Amino acid sequence: MRGGEAIIESLKNMGVKTIFGYPGGQTIPFYDMLYDADIDHILVRHEQAAAHAADGYARASGRVGVCLATSGPGAFMDSSPIVAITGQVPTHLIGNDAFQEADIIGITMPITKHSFQPKDPDLIPSMIKTSFEIASTGRPGPVLIDVPKEVQEGELTVFDDSFIETPGYNPTIKGNIRQIKKARELIKEAERPLILAGAGVIISNACCELKTLAETINAPVMTSLLGKGAFDETNDLALGMLGMHGRKVSNDYINESDLLIAIGVRFSDRTTGRLDSFVPDTKVIHIDIDPAEIGKNVDVDLPIVGDARNILASLNKILKDYKASSKVNEWTDMIKQRKQELLPRVSY
Repeated sequence: MRGGEAIIESLKNMGVKTIFGYPGGQTIPFYDMLYDADIDHILVRHEQAAAHAADGYARASGRVGVCLATSGPGAFMDSSPIVAITGQVPTHLIGNDAFQEADIIGITMPITKHSFQPKDPDLIPSMIKTSFEIASTGRPGPVLIDVPKEVQEGELTVFDDSFIETPGYNPTIKGNIRQIKKARELIKEAERPLILAGAGVIISNACCELKTLAETINAPVMTSLLGKGAFDETNDLALGMLGMHGRKVSNDYINESDLLIAIGVRFSDRTTGRLDSFVPDTKVIHIDIDPAEIGKNVDVDLPIVGDARNILASLNKILKDYKASSKVNEWTDMIKQRKQELLPRVSY
């Protein structure tokens, strides 16, 4: 018996006849097993609705409600700058399990960049201004402001929106010039360079700098899923998306390169596949504003922490006199030719 079948059998043993859910990539095996099971599945339009439906079912039937949802990264993993404002019970009731109380700060801690809970109305302007700063700077992400009820109703003595000091939050914007100079040397030594562009290129408005770099060093460019749009895909150097849902030409040649310049990507499993067989013999330059992403999944030969636009501008400046070697040109011409061969043939 497989794990999914054990779930189904266990639910049946508990008298479950109905579950509410929405299928996704990480629950497909379970749904395949559920197909022939003697359990009704109610398809909802959003995972949140499954929880509400299971709650309503439990209240109406007196039985335990069951809901099912897949995994998902949300705004935090996708680097979306969001400020979420939630209401909270009055401060004197926090911790008492009062009506509609939830430890939303504790619940969301792993999936937010920062959280605030003002206990005084005077703090609200500063917290909102600081939240926007945190959400939009460095690696963008969601910030939560949880406002107790009486704080919403309280009178301010002064509207002070000065920034709140946030110790430890000091994102690196400019890349280390010594690391950038090392990147120049690795590029000069490379004979089969490739560029992998991610969402960080788009977020930092570095698309023009990326184009300049690619054309200067004559390196083909592939993108991650969220990096689509960072590089004009009608450009001869564009290879399209890399990874599970990517283009064949990108996947065919990623491991053939001797230098991979990764910019604003987190090397997710959708992009890399098996990590032990991803660019095993390739030198990797990883440019990212979030130091936690560098070396997390893929071993890196040269890390450069900072904003992609600033780093690429500096790199382009010191590569002005670079001339691609005949071997680089042969490599790129070969990939361009292969890309044309793999394009779908359309007849009308």
